[in-house]
Amino acid sequence: MSGAWLQFVAAGLTAGAIYALIALGFSIIYNTCHAINFAQGEFVMVGGMSGVSFVAMGLPLIVAVPLAVAAAMIVGLLVERLAIEPAHGNDVVTLIIVTIGVSLFLRGLAQVVWGKGIHALPAFSGTEAINFFGATIVPQSLWVIGGTVVAVVLLGLFFNRTLFGKAMQATAQNTLAARLMGIDTRVIMRVSFALAALLGALGGVLTAPITLTSAEIGIMLGLKGFAAAMLGGLGSFGGAVIGGLLLGLIEALGAGFLSSAYKDVIAFVMILVVLFFLPTGLVGARSGDRV
Repeated sequence: MSGAWLQFVAAGLTAGAIYALIALGFSIIYNTCHAINFAQGEFVMVGGMSGVSFVAMGLPLIVAVPLAVAAAMIVGLLVERLAIEPAHGNDVVTLIIVTIGVSLFLRGLAQVVWGKGIHALPAFSGTEAINFFGATIVPQSLWVIGGTVVAVVLLGLFFNRTLFGKAMQATAQNTLAARLMGIDTRVIMRVSFALAALLGALGGVLTAPITLTSAEIGIMLGLKGFAAAMLGGLGSFGGAVIGGLLLGLIEALGAGFLSSAYKDVIAFVMILVVLFFLPTGLVGARSGDRV
């Protein structure tokens, strides 16, 4: 494989890892409340911008990053409690409109708090590039890919090995039956939003040293995460990961060998292709994969 190919693949895997984290957030919330959370991209923004603020306060990265993720989780809980729970029981379209409203509110609030400028978060382990068979890889890309792998593994263990995780799976399968079995589905929904915010914020702090961050960054990342979730199969755990990585690779290769002008268009084309030809995605929302 030539250096150019490796360079594009490395860039694609880095971007795809972020899309996978966002797509997982979409799938988790879709399974628990059967709605698409278009505020998912704003969780990415809150994580990145909070990290910038904590570092500006003089906190080391090892403290600032967990605090930024925790801040996003609090925002996720507030969104569920103040916006989603009052609208629960309405049709899906209403819930989608609510999440769009939440997205606009969070974006506007972020502009008031942090301004409209672009902010940088320090790299986790330096900026000296690593040469790998002709490709140049920044160390932060390894943090992005490694962090995503760890998050996916831990999430899988949570859903398959813990009682609460199994309760979330039961709620995803049949909310009414889960409620009749004594599962508090309201708590499940809150934890779902907290987990989705955690995943989004993790993506935000991991990618901020590479792409920088701003109050507007959640718009495009949210749409690309949604495209990845659709590509893999909305509601599918494995599909979200596959869709994210595949979208990242297609995007990087398309930008590298065609034109960077098509980079952002590819995600929207993928959504249209999936809707027309693969309405259930590559994996599909199979019952065994729902989380």
